[in-house]
Amino acid sequence: MGEQNVSTVDDNSKLRQFVREILQDVRALEHMLSHDMFETGIRRIGAEQELFLIDERGQPAPIIEEVLAHNTDDRVVTELTKFNLEFNMDPMVFGGDCLRRMEEDVNQTMEYVREIVRKAGGDVVLTGILPTIHISDVVLDNMTPKPRYYALNNALNRLRGGPAQFQIRGVDELFVKHDSIMLEGCNTSFQTHFQVAPDEFADLYNIAQVAAGPCLACATNSPTLFGKRLWQETRIALFQQAVDTRSTNLYLRDMSPRVHFGTDWVKDSVTEIFKEDISRFRVILSTDEPEDPFGMLDAGQVPKLKALQLHNGTVYRWNRACYGITDGKPHLRIENRILPAGPTPIDEVANSAFWFGLVSGLYRKHGDITDAILFDDAKSNFIAAARLGLSAQLTWLNGEKLPASKLICDELLPLAREGLAGSGIDEEDIDRYLGVIRDRVQAQRTGADWQIESLARMREAHPDSTRAERLNSLVLEMRDWQEKGTPVHTWDFAQLRERTGPTEMEQTRVEHFMSTDLFTVHQDELVEFVACLMDWQRIRHVLVEDHQHRLVGLITHRSVLRFLAEHGPTRDDKGGIPVRQIMVKDPISVTPETHSREAIKLMRDEQIGALPVVRDAQLVGLITERDFLSIAGQILDRSLNLDEDELGLSELALRRIDS
Repeated sequence: MGEQNVSTVDDNSKLRQFVREILQDVRALEHMLSHDMFETGIRRIGAEQELFLIDERGQPAPIIEEVLAHNTDDRVVTELTKFNLEFNMDPMVFGGDCLRRMEEDVNQTMEYVREIVRKAGGDVVLTGILPTIHISDVVLDNMTPKPRYYALNNALNRLRGGPAQFQIRGVDELFVKHDSIMLEGCNTSFQTHFQVAPDEFADLYNIAQVAAGPCLACATNSPTLFGKRLWQETRIALFQQAVDTRSTNLYLRDMSPRVHFGTDWVKDSVTEIFKEDISRFRVILSTDEPEDPFGMLDAGQVPKLKALQLHNGTVYRWNRACYGITDGKPHLRIENRILPAGPTPIDEVANSAFWFGLVSGLYRKHGDITDAILFDDAKSNFIAAARLGLSAQLTWLNGEKLPASKLICDELLPLAREGLAGSGIDEEDIDRYLGVIRDRVQAQRTGADWQIESLARMREAHPDSTRAERLNSLVLEMRDWQEKGTPVHTWDFAQLRERTGPTEMEQTRVEHFMSTDLFTVHQDELVEFVACLMDWQRIRHVLVEDHQHRLVGLITHRSVLRFLAEHGPTRDDKGGIPVRQIMVKDPISVTPETHSREAIKLMRDEQIGALPVVRDAQLVGLITERDFLSIAGQILDRSLNLDEDELGLSELALRRIDS
């Protein structure tokens, strides 16, 4: 997230002054480019590792401040949320054993991070999106208390003009409204950096755009969000919407989101990217530490271009142009932001090696690639890969359409091998990392594929298991495999873990167990229809909602039986009896964030078998004694010292199920 000494721009004169500083930085950049002041003749690579902090159940653990209290490595830094962490790898010259050293560095730093996180009572997981994350985790209370994060959130909310509506359609559909940038914290990545010379920047950047689709297709690791199966790399869609400031009323305008792939090829210079982003996106952050770039140049110093870099840090291209300084010499980098975190460091370095090699190989073979493929096809490939992973159909050079797996194995891996070999990478390392990609693609098992198949197998083997149990098990198995360090295509599928015990009940919330696939009726519908619905779907409670999905009532199995006993299955009157005559009006409800123990106590005290779940006045779920029954049974089996709340639930659930 970069510089922390920032603030929102809410004063017009301050805004104009900061824009002037940005423009001055652009002029200074052009001056340095025209006077050949940039480092050339060398390539360096680097990486940033983002990860999740989890608790013993595999749930997000907002413990970053406790973790940093044990930290002595200045490369380990905060991220947006208290359950994210990042560490930065030292840059190294691209050649020889650099890939092996990158993997060793990631592994060693991961071991250190794992150690300090465990001291704080947590653990770590590498994945693009944490499967167990819930909407209640991405609240402002879990934002890392840093000025930049609050300033960025305030600025984006002001531009957006209110809560954002997130919509992602995959196998399932996600529709959620949220009022902060905290959903960005659902994403983690392994960002790689590739230093290039100014005169080759345009060609290499365009090639990086072309390589984005196939590289992402074989690296997907983010298939679920809030328990829903969406894109193979849902992170792409989520990140774009998390910091989007566009209004839905402006659908006729061609407006780019702040997270974007780009709009066209770069023609000549890196400055085209900076100028476009300055032109398209409003300044939202500023700093009170102005810099005089030309004054520094006159004094023989290299300016940091602080204003330009700050603005560039609020525009999130998937391949981002970066300016930096190494040993007093300015340089340019392409930052690859497309690759997700995980599944293991060897998988991450293999993904990076494929990208480095493919970009290098395409550059050696084509130079300017823009005559061989349309920009729209490169962009379309990127979206197709994010949606479908290895199942995507990609348009390659000269319009050829190929399945992603065939394209990668037949054409791109040999090309990446040539690119790595031509860059002086050790042959043994080329075989190691490209071999991981080849075996993964042939096995059709990316991190996303492993997660999806694991969840499906657990559900089939344990049909009575809850979604929360399956997701918790998935994350814990992922953690264990990651510590072993073997690539994901060699993993066994996840198995269902031992279920929640009495000591863990306090840490669970209603959203971990509630049913979200609801059968509901309107209050004017026929009671006989409700009876049929209960019979057909084998359910004991039907919720009543209005046309705005607001909860208005609840019908129990017992109330329907009572009605049928008193009136029979039919009525003489033509209209029939409406639902509103037998429903419980304004039933007791809870929110998704309600603790499970509180819900249990409420059920026991009120002697009810179901609790509707409501968020922002709308019905989102239902929690019943059946949802807690398996846990209650295990509590009875495993504990001799039940407290009254747990015992109350167990007795209540068993009594109602028996009846």
